[in-house]
Amino acid sequence: MPRTVSAPALHAMLTDGDEIALLDVREEGVFCRSHILRAVPTPLSRLELRIKSLVPRPGCRIVLCDGGEDGLAPRAARRLATLGYDDVAVLDRGVAGWADAGFELFAGVNVPSKAFGEFVEHRYGTPHIDARTLARRIEAGEDIVILDSRPMDEFARMSIPGGTCVPGAELVYRVHDLAPSPETTVVVNCAGRTRSIIGAQSLINAGIPNPVVALENGTMGWHLAGLALDHGQARAAPEVSPEGRKRARAAAERVARRFGVRRIDGSGFARFRAESATRSLYLFDVRDPREYRAGHLAGARSAPGGQLVQATDRYVGALGARLVLVDPDGARALMTASWLIQMGWRDVFVLDPIPDDTAIETGPEIPLVAGLDACRAETIAVADLAPRLAAGAALVVDLATSLAYRDGHIPGAWFAVRSRFESGLAKLPPDGEIVLTSPDGVLARLATDEARAASGRPVRALAGGTAAWTGAGLALEHGFTRLAAETDDVWYRPYDKDEDVEAAMRAYLDWEVALVDQVARDGTLHFAYVSPESET
Repeated sequence: MPRTVSAPALHAMLTDGDEIALLDVREEGVFCRSHILRAVPTPLSRLELRIKSLVPRPGCRIVLCDGGEDGLAPRAARRLATLGYDDVAVLDRGVAGWADAGFELFAGVNVPSKAFGEFVEHRYGTPHIDARTLARRIEAGEDIVILDSRPMDEFARMSIPGGTCVPGAELVYRVHDLAPSPETTVVVNCAGRTRSIIGAQSLINAGIPNPVVALENGTMGWHLAGLALDHGQARAAPEVSPEGRKRARAAAERVARRFGVRRIDGSGFARFRAESATRSLYLFDVRDPREYRAGHLAGARSAPGGQLVQATDRYVGALGARLVLVDPDGARALMTASWLIQMGWRDVFVLDPIPDDTAIETGPEIPLVAGLDACRAETIAVADLAPRLAAGAALVVDLATSLAYRDGHIPGAWFAVRSRFESGLAKLPPDGEIVLTSPDGVLARLATDEARAASGRPVRALAGGTAAWTGAGLALEHGFTRLAAETDDVWYRPYDKDEDVEAAMRAYLDWEVALVDQVARDGTLHFAYVSPESET
């Protein structure tokens, strides 16, 4: 059995200044009901897919957390041991023990980042505009530009009419071309509150001459006001002009001075890399993903700056680690670093200048999967699976998230959660070989041995996963057609729900506003306010 730590001992660890990764190994939807503030959701069912990115240093101090009675944390500890992690403990009685010790529990997702947004609005007085007022001003023909600070996939789903997609860290970089007249009012929005606030305050901190406001409650507020949203739009900012790039860099330099952003050169970064066996190091390229794919530093992960601030716990698992940000133009890295510093990250650096001899890679980020090299799962090709399904000789079990399963799965496939195989696979029809699938087939390969042990049946993985099925031109079916597990594996955003959407939106917005006071009571996270007079 792995060693355990008490709740008071863990609370002390979270504030002692040394590196620690607190990983909650329950499914994300369960995590979101009640969890420890600094815990990072790392479901046991997907542990190999996330651990190397979240905790790149095997010697990092790790504490695992579960519900207290489900036995997930000890299982995860044993799996981490096989993957080479050698300083792993389990929180005694999980979140139940934490609550019994009198400590705070939080609901929701990305709580540190969400609470930080509310802190920023409160301390810096970020101005805002409500949806109806904005609609009236647009109708009156006022000079207004609307900048949506979310990634394009979110923008395409729903956007404010006339808005342009300018994700987070791109705002200061691109605003001078999008609003060249200082008379233009710049409105920044997201789906709710956080990225609206951070985006608007970024422009204010950068000292642009325009009036800047955050759209209160974002697209949710617009919808709740009874106003129509656009869907399927793809309006993106144009390429930055030389003058826009120059002005962005100057603005970001002012912000860097105010917030004490530190830089390292090539020799400093080489030293950090040499020390990465004893000190966790993260290298993030904060540019637009298209630029990342065109060419990035070898080993850098794609972490668009706005998303890195909005959901830091999706990228960084080790508190107290070193974070190095990369952006050849500089402005986006400097702006992102300024926010991470205020969020309480002590060791944030911008690589500037980027060494000329640095190795460059192209293409999308390659996921880091622990244990995949040792996986010897037997697979089946799509061409062989289709006739077996038609003959009733096989059935498919889909390990995609429940949201992805709902949006499209192989006809006849069952939805299941890997960490719940023992109960879930017992719900399947009794006959036929089990074929596991997942979006790209990787998780399916990792899970075959567990599925075989839990079911006592032959199990293979679909080569290439569901992507190979659709790539062969075969159809999918939709909806929650066959469930072998609860659909609480992921967090459902208010607009992901099938009913009571408006009530869910109101509850979500109220939750965000209340977070900052709860974080203050918790005592393990402290944000920093830096006055405008701090710029030198």
